[in-house]
Amino acid sequence: MKYFIILGALIFLACPKEEAVAKQTSAEQTPINLPEPIETKVSVEECLRTRRSIRSFTDDTLSTAQIATLLWSAQGITEETRGFRTAPSAGATFPLEAYLFTHNGVYVYNPSGHILNKVKDGDLRGDLCAAANNQAWVKAAPVSVVLCAVPERTSKRYGDRTMRYIYMEAGHAAQNIHLQAVALELGSVPVGAFDDDALSRLLGLHETEPETVPLYIIPVGKPVQ
Repeated sequence: MKYFIILGALIFLACPKEEAVAKQTSAEQTPINLPEPIETKVSVEECLRTRRSIRSFTDDTLSTAQIATLLWSAQGITEETRGFRTAPSAGATFPLEAYLFTHNGVYVYNPSGHILNKVKDGDLRGDLCAAANNQAWVKAAPVSVVLCAVPERTSKRYGDRTMRYIYMEAGHAAQNIHLQAVALELGSVPVGAFDDDALSRLLGLHETEPETVPLYIIPVGKPVQ
C-alpha cells in the first residue's frame, strides 16, 4: 500500500512539469511563415534624408508584412547558395540573432526559411521597458526588435577582434531597420541604454549555449503626427 501511495505522489508531481515542458517546446518549435518583404518605391536617399528618431507612436499594430520586411532588412538572406544577408558580416560568420517583442509574445527570427519562432507567450513589452531603464517609448511601440549576438560564431575565426566586428555588424543591421522603417512610413528609435542582465534574463539568454549577449533595442511603430 505504501508503495502505491509513493508512486501516486511521484506521478502527481511529475505531470505538471511534463505538461509545462510540452507546452514550452510546442511554442518554441511551431514556426510562423512570414510573407515576402514589401518592395517600397521610396529611394535610399529619401530614407536617409528623412530618418529621425521617433519616440511617440500611435496604438496601431504593425501588419505581418511590415514585420517581415523589417526583420528581412536586418538579417534576411539575399544569396541562397552562400547564405549572404542584407547586412555585411565579418567572414560571413553571422553572429546576430534578432528577437521581436509584440503584444502576443516574444519571437526569434530565423533567416533560413524567413520564419519566426515563438520563445515566450504574453505581452512582455512592459518588462522590456523596465529592462531599458523605463524608457516609455519601448513599452509604447507596437513592436521592438532586439539584436543579440553569439560571439563564439565569430571568435573562432577572429579571436580578440570579435566584439569589434560584432558591434559593426549590429550597427549595419540596425541602420537597415531604421531606413526600412522610413520606407514603410513607420518610425523607429535606437535604444542602447538597458540593463544587460535584466534583458538577458527576460530573453532567457543565460540559459543558452553558447553564450548570447544583448546589444541593441529598436522600438518601431507608426509615428504620432
